[in-house]
Amino acid sequence: MASFPQQSIAFIQRQLHLYQLGGTGGRICPPVSAQLLEAEARRVMDPAAYDYVAGGAGGERTMQANLHAFDKWRIVPRMLRDVAVREIGTELFGERLPTPVVLAPVGVQSIIHPRGELETAKAAASLGVPFALSTLSSYSIEEVANEMGDAPRWFQLYPCRDEEIDRSLLSRAQNAGYRAVIVTLDTRLIGWRPRDLDRGYLPFLHGHGLANYFSDPVFCSQLSAHVNDDPRAALQHWARLNSHIGSTWADLKALRKQTMLPLLVKGILHPDDALNALDCGVDGIIVSNHGGRQVDGAVAALDALPVVVDVVAGRLPVLFDSGIRHGADVLKALALGARAVLTGRLYCWGLAIGGAAGITEVMLNLFADFDVTLALSGFAACNQLDRSVLSKV
Repeated sequence: MASFPQQSIAFIQRQLHLYQLGGTGGRICPPVSAQLLEAEARRVMDPAAYDYVAGGAGGERTMQANLHAFDKWRIVPRMLRDVAVREIGTELFGERLPTPVVLAPVGVQSIIHPRGELETAKAAASLGVPFALSTLSSYSIEEVANEMGDAPRWFQLYPCRDEEIDRSLLSRAQNAGYRAVIVTLDTRLIGWRPRDLDRGYLPFLHGHGLANYFSDPVFCSQLSAHVNDDPRAALQHWARLNSHIGSTWADLKALRKQTMLPLLVKGILHPDDALNALDCGVDGIIVSNHGGRQVDGAVAALDALPVVVDVVAGRLPVLFDSGIRHGADVLKALALGARAVLTGRLYCWGLAIGGAAGITEVMLNLFADFDVTLALSGFAACNQLDRSVLSKV
């Protein structure tokens, strides 16, 4: 019998463990099914917090399009191929990662779990996968770094009106051992989100998600009083800085010069924007529509992926975000040209249910699902996947 690498053994054992647990009357928690997982998270979360995470822009048609886009592609399994030895890792920016999955930047995680990003960081470190910390996190750059040790971590930046603050945040991230920067391009304004508007709920107004600003020396130097003495004034100052609808590609080109870290842009859907990003000297592109939270009726992220991959033509890695729920989703995105994928809501449900342990369980299920799907499709590694694996419906 062929020898199995430890990774393949672990995923096989994962599947057997779940069967055995259910067979002995044990409760599978968090649930394996994506639908049951979200339902359980909804049960334990504050309703306003759940709607903030689960909701999207307008009629949530982009959210639905993201999921339906995967149904346009079918995997064509190949038979009698030796897939006993499998390797699902990938390489990004000179670093070998154990899986092609990155924990996406999700802000204000304290509305999901009291320890929010600290629990996510703990889970990511235990799994060895990168966690991209949002600018709008409930814990600071440094606090999250301390939770992760030497584990891979990225920092996501929402550029604001003040270049000095952006520079300060980037410097703090580099000093704290973050290994890449994601600049999000698609949130110069908050999308029109009826679930939140009907509740009048914006987490920042309740003190969530501003730890990086309220701990930043440049931001704090601009206040007339200490954050703790006048939090309302600090919040108002943050709000003034973060409506930045006048930014251009020239601003991105200038921002590129502010850090030596690999810089990715997130929110690219049009091939011309991918070329503009290339001209700005970025190191990676993330095809994303922000999980359907910004523009209602936008193109599904998966529909945009192959177009962007083609125009980039291998000059830099293209990653995919928006709609990953299952192992087959990961396989399809990789086959369409993504080097790796990001997932956000999926791990947030694990965070709500069980903190770091909940995230770990959810992600191990996703990894095992991908590994099984890869093997049953007749492939032993991510780099074997291309469009010939798929048939378009």
